[in-house]
Amino acid sequence: MKTIFFSFLFFGSLLYAQKGLSNQDQLPSIDLWMKIPDGPGPGGENMVSPKGSLTNIGRPKLIIHQPQNPNGIAILVISGGGYAHIESGSEGYPASEWLKSLGITAFELQYRLPEEGWATRSVPFQDAQRALRIIRKDAGKYKIDPDKIGVLGFSAGGHLAGYISSTFNTIYYPPQDDIDLISAQPNFMAMIYPVVSMLPPNNKTHSFKSLLGKNSDTKDQIRLSVEKQVNAQTPITFLAQSEDDPISPVENSILMYQALKDHKIPAELHLLQSGGHGWGLGKKGTNTGEWTDLFLKWLKVNGIYNSDQ
Repeated sequence: MKTIFFSFLFFGSLLYAQKGLSNQDQLPSIDLWMKIPDGPGPGGENMVSPKGSLTNIGRPKLIIHQPQNPNGIAILVISGGGYAHIESGSEGYPASEWLKSLGITAFELQYRLPEEGWATRSVPFQDAQRALRIIRKDAGKYKIDPDKIGVLGFSAGGHLAGYISSTFNTIYYPPQDDIDLISAQPNFMAMIYPVVSMLPPNNKTHSFKSLLGKNSDTKDQIRLSVEKQVNAQTPITFLAQSEDDPISPVENSILMYQALKDHKIPAELHLLQSGGHGWGLGKKGTNTGEWTDLFLKWLKVNGIYNSDQ
């Protein structure tokens, strides 16, 4: 009987992921580039696993989860996957749909992966930076307040969110058009069970391998450690992670929080007793699902979200 029960749960989760990606295909999207930098990259269409994980990203784009009554807030949503795949089925898609249900316009990022044949490993940073500029350019079209544009990232997506939020002025690609004159600075950020540091002892993640390879030096490890990039312009930040995370040690969030406080950036950190890694909107049998309410309360405290909107 127990075997039947767990089989039901497994196939139920597969059906949810498959339904989500089927629905995702019907959502509007925006290509990020006229000419994709540092190509050619992989050919063909995206490859999608049964659980909704994406690889073979040749055309990076934004999937738009647009509410019927937008409240002016926009969030760039970035799934994790160790920079080796994109966990849309368990992270980006459900999170974007949840935000949409609150009146928040969610832009789910399908970003290029460093080890898929591109000329540089910085292609995810190029895509995230360009995405934020496009969202701000189209603020009027989507009824967005250009001062209420945030970024939400899970795991490696948390690294990407944190990194691009502190290095938004870095030139990651040759400008292509007037969009690249627009600010890529987010107004707020959320990092959920994030990868943060590329320095020992937190350098054993797949993100480290994808971004730095086997023969990196300390200089590059520092350069790609989010906590080392925090500065006075880093946006206000929300952090949540489980203390028993086996993939990205909880010290990542602690390091990030300390760096934010050192630079006097308003921040809130929630450490959960259990839940492991990769729980998306929450894992059954744990209190990880509470992060969504905590995040909304944090947005209210900071004058971004009003439940009456």
